Amino acid sequence: MEIVLREVRDRDLPVFFRQLNDPEALWMAAFGPKDPADRAAFEAHWARIRSSSAVPRAVLADGEVVGSAAVYGEPGEREVTYWIERAHWGRGIATAALRALLAEVPERPLYARAAADNAGSLRVLEKCGFRESVRVRGFANARDAEIDEVVLTLGPRSTGSGSDGS
Repeated sequence: MEIVLREVRDRDLPVFFRQLNDPEALWMAAFGPKDPADRAAFEAHWARIRSSSAVPRAVLADGEVVGSAAVYGEPGEREVTYWIERAHWGRGIATAALRALLAEVPERPLYARAAADNAGSLRVLEKCGFRESVRVRGFANARDAEIDEVVLTLGPRSTGSGSDGS
């Protein structure tokens, strides 16, 4: 399977909107929008992303849009985010997409957040070099509750020639 990233196009937005409204995916992501079915808010959100310093990308698997990935935020505080359609979970797409995004955006440190019980997303982030920094409590719109959230960090690239244990 070929996984590639490309710039987000207008025709990707209806796909992203459909993916965002999958109840099981929303539950796992936890920290989504207050009302994922609010199309106007969704469109406004993507307009802001696309006109900012963010690096948003569509994720394609064998030519099909299966999700999105992005780096956003202020320098020194930038975060990664990704969303893969549930039908494609467990196939290595998120890991491949995040690795491609990290290669495209070399700035470090980068941060990521995930619900503490989202083992799949935490595993993707760990495979890509992120390490847990802290656990916090946050309000999860999709669960209408405060839950544990893991904040992870991807630090500066190593310039040394030390062993990585492999």
